Amino acid sequence: MAFFFSDWHVRKEMFPEFIWILNGKRAKIRMEQKITAEKKVISKARWLYVILGLVIMMALGTVYSWSVFRLPVEALYNVGTAQSGLPYMTALLFYALFMFLTGRFFKAWSPRRTILTGALLVSIGWILSAFAPNIQVLTVTYGVISGTGVGIAYGAPLTVVTRWFPEKKGLVIGLVLLGFGLSPLLTAPLARALVEQYGVTQTFLLLGIIFGLLLPVLAMPFKYPEADYAVESNTFGADPKENDMDSAQMIRSANFKGLYFNFIIGTMIGLMMIGLTSNIGIELIGMAQKDVVLFVSMFAVFNGVGRPVFGWLTDRLSAKKAMLFSYTQIILAAALMLLAKNDSVVLFVVAFSIFWFNVGGWLAIAPTATNNMYGPKYYSQNYGVVFTAYGIGAVLGVSSSGLLLDTFQNYAYIFYLVIASCLIGCLLTLIFFKANDGSKAEQTTPAWASHKNSDLSVPLDELREINSKIGAGIGTVE
Repeated sequence: MAFFFSDWHVRKEMFPEFIWILNGKRAKIRMEQKITAEKKVISKARWLYVILGLVIMMALGTVYSWSVFRLPVEALYNVGTAQSGLPYMTALLFYALFMFLTGRFFKAWSPRRTILTGALLVSIGWILSAFAPNIQVLTVTYGVISGTGVGIAYGAPLTVVTRWFPEKKGLVIGLVLLGFGLSPLLTAPLARALVEQYGVTQTFLLLGIIFGLLLPVLAMPFKYPEADYAVESNTFGADPKENDMDSAQMIRSANFKGLYFNFIIGTMIGLMMIGLTSNIGIELIGMAQKDVVLFVSMFAVFNGVGRPVFGWLTDRLSAKKAMLFSYTQIILAAALMLLAKNDSVVLFVVAFSIFWFNVGGWLAIAPTATNNMYGPKYYSQNYGVVFTAYGIGAVLGVSSSGLLLDTFQNYAYIFYLVIASCLIGCLLTLIFFKANDGSKAEQTTPAWASHKNSDLSVPLDELREINSKIGAGIGTVE
């Protein structure tokens, strides 16, 4: 043994393979130590994107606080309920439209640039709304311009967090969307106070200025992880098997039909019930308006909480099971409201807590299912296509509920429509989600992966790759 080590400079020439393996193992150990240290830093820093995304969504979600402006707008322009709803409806339509266009045509943009563009349009739309001389111009400024900005900015934070959190996409999508759901809880009282203090036009101006200053600052840190991080994302527990599909492939799949039609049904029911909450509370249950407003704030919390809950369920179970679970809850809520009468406050609160909870749920099921089923590579454009269902659902929900109420003058028919829609949704789910239950397709594990944990040897190609990465580490790029 002494001879062996004393004559090492000679012996090492006799065992080139042994030396190569030994050097490779040392390099691998050094690389693993470096990755482990950097993982700890990255795993903490990446939560910043979730927090910033939540705040951005809270600002963008002010579009849902239109009910605060509706009566002042009617008084200002001397218009009725139908016309005062035009800016809100137009904002929802352009929001959905530009979600689609952004994913399809602006995919080369950095997330920072995308959010900045959307923020600029949101700010301009609100500021110009302060100078709108009539409801038609307000529909353009608030509906078209501001709605377009929301649609452009909306998808970027979601895309960023799904790339930084490959192992818990559903949870972080839900957490970011929590801001959109909770927005009315905070922005509606703020807007109401501003309207009472300064009037509706000055409130538009103030909020536009606030958004113009705040959103660009929040957008600055946003960036995607670089390719090396994506390659090593399984070190955080992500499933390395991806099934990336572009939009053309996605549309041809059976699961897409199930996801798309179910998203239409889910948003149709949700937006319809949100729009009728105050009317039902006042006219059917006989509550005072101030009491209904208090409960709406509570319902907004359920709306927000539904997003991370259903995002997590979609990740842990499947899109199919999350959809069926949502439909079951909605049917229960509608059945409770069929039993409700004057002074049935408890039934009203329980039922509409469920309705609002599931509104948020569908806005987490759809993006999480899109990412899980079709992969992260084309997520932005794919979810843009899926989100067009939101616009269709908004139009169907508002128009169908208005038609039923005008025809029958009875809220019971609204709940019959909700139950029938849920049953159709359950049937569509069972038909279209048969093959893989809403999960990603399996891919064959690369042959070299079986050598990864070998204690005896390391493949030559892997050693060369390790040596080439020793000085690189894991970082980020724009």
